[in-house]
Amino acid sequence: MDTTTAAVSGLVLALFGGVLLLWCAAEVRLRHWVRRRGVSAVATVVAENDAHGQLDSAPLLSFSVPSPEGCADRFGAGRIAELVLTRPRGHTPLRRPERFAPGAPVRICYDPVRPCRAVLAAGEAGRAAAVDLLWGALGTACLVAGAGLLTAVGR
Repeated sequence: MDTTTAAVSGLVLALFGGVLLLWCAAEVRLRHWVRRRGVSAVATVVAENDAHGQLDSAPLLSFSVPSPEGCADRFGAGRIAELVLTRPRGHTPLRRPERFAPGAPVRICYDPVRPCRAVLAAGEAGRAAAVDLLWGALGTACLVAGAGLLTAVGR
């Protein structure tokens, strides 16, 4: 392989692998944080009108979130609920599982500060650890291959 081609390939692979590992670590950390400190809720899977939305493996979820403490309705009777539409973070299978059919209830945890930041509850996530390991292995392999090419060029 030409020296320039090897150097560019090594740099691209190392950069891709490093960014992928950082992204995986940030997503795993965010999901664990939301599951530990977030608010539990039950969301409903919403049917999507957009044909491209059906291609996304993460279902579109709808759930209600209480408004901040200071907000009350015009009669002063309690807090108003706000409807949130979002997709859970960290859900990356190739196809959407059958249990996420429109209208199905799904247990989630959401960040009370940013309710659009929702993750599936631990029991609903399924094989999240296997998917995390797969992406981590891909990032590590790219990083190692890139570093190997760069050290071969440096000799």
